[in-house]
Amino acid sequence: MSDPKAAGRALIREHALIAGEAIPVKGEGIAVDDPATGEIIGHVPDLGAAETERAVKAAHDAFADWSRSDPHARAAFLRRWAALIDENAEGIAGLMALENGKTLTEARGEIAYANGFIKWSAGEAERILGETQDTPLGHLIVTFKEAVGPCALITPWNFPAAMLTRKLGPAFAAGCTAVVKPASQTPFTAIALVELAYEAGLPKGALSIITGDAATIGGVLTASPLIRKLSFTGSTPVGRKLAEQCAPTLKRVSMELGGAAPLIVFEDADLDLAVAETIKGKFRNSGQTCVCPNRVYVHASIAEAYAEQLAAEVAKLKVGAAFEPDVKVGPLIEDKALDKVEDHLTKVQAAGGKVLTGGSRHALGGRFFEPTVTLGGDDALFREEETFGPLVPVFPFEDEAEVLHKANATPYGLASFVFTRDLDRAMRVARRLENGIVGVNAAMVSTPVAPFGGVKQSGYGREGSVHGIEEYLDIKAVTLNLR
Repeated sequence: MSDPKAAGRALIREHALIAGEAIPVKGEGIAVDDPATGEIIGHVPDLGAAETERAVKAAHDAFADWSRSDPHARAAFLRRWAALIDENAEGIAGLMALENGKTLTEARGEIAYANGFIKWSAGEAERILGETQDTPLGHLIVTFKEAVGPCALITPWNFPAAMLTRKLGPAFAAGCTAVVKPASQTPFTAIALVELAYEAGLPKGALSIITGDAATIGGVLTASPLIRKLSFTGSTPVGRKLAEQCAPTLKRVSMELGGAAPLIVFEDADLDLAVAETIKGKFRNSGQTCVCPNRVYVHASIAEAYAEQLAAEVAKLKVGAAFEPDVKVGPLIEDKALDKVEDHLTKVQAAGGKVLTGGSRHALGGRFFEPTVTLGGDDALFREEETFGPLVPVFPFEDEAEVLHKANATPYGLASFVFTRDLDRAMRVARRLENGIVGVNAAMVSTPVAPFGGVKQSGYGREGSVHGIEEYLDIKAVTLNLR
């Protein structure tokens, strides 16, 4: 088997792509590093308004032909693209592990997950259905679903493949063209996927990838009347700003923003399952996911037993660089991420929380932090801010009403998790939780077949499932006066 790290390095392309044209780095560019070592692995161009406008025009010019193309042809393209990703999966996983720092096992899993959105979207392209309806006036209404237009897609660093394909798959299935702005920390994975899309036969004007200053590029994309939709995954403050900038042109907007996910363990829960799922959900990507449990509420009668069992299992998690064997927790993406984890830990300790395992920066140094479990203290901070790191704060609760109040007492509403053997309680609590996603006895909830998105300040719109493509379609009603 080839060396995945070497295969990843071989896929590094130090350029942006405007309608298929490689735009090389000029001057210093933007440095991309390996979070495990701080080593600079490459640079991408620091592009600005002029290049972004070129990409927008290319998407606009390509839209008419692409949107009118046979949906079965678009499905065939998506399947070819998916096949190329499968063929290059090991190299792309190695590339992602290099620039993101997540373990190679997780990176491989993300490539399969990401490709699932393309494969699912290929099927959806063939199932874009309209309707007919008679009217009291004797007319016939025929509705069509049509591509909304050229799209701006802004993706985050924590899932550089999956967040791209979760947007591009349905966009292409619907007949939209796109300009992509990837996160500056992890641009190479996105560039590799875009080049495979070209290779699969996508018209080159239909897709560009622009690297550079986020505010400058975002300003052009949101202001342009040629861009008809913006899809953004990232923080709530940035989402608010982008939505405001989109308002003058009344773009379609979908936002997948921050979360502060509660995980609730009732007294009748399967403790082994709850602990195992908490670890799966929390420590994926070193805690740097928008749906990982940010605060854990456990019934007071079992809180100590749960926390001690969780701490014992967390203490076994191996910390290290992506390509080391058996590593479960990698580095954080940047230095300020460690500062935030440390700050949250200090505050929960000051409020009376007790550290059961971990509790400090890792002996490896750099951007590594010990997987940490605390018990007790005040949960208020964790309702308002995502830790985005390997810290699990556990808080006891007394009854269902109390824990529902605490779970919902937050501006966010992306994901939540409930552990209980009581089906009635599971459904009752799931219905009362103010979240777009609820996992019952499961902390891994994202899949191409499930709608993904939040409520309140976690955003609006859905990605994945049969609903994901609707975000890229407008409805046209044609009235026929049949005589």
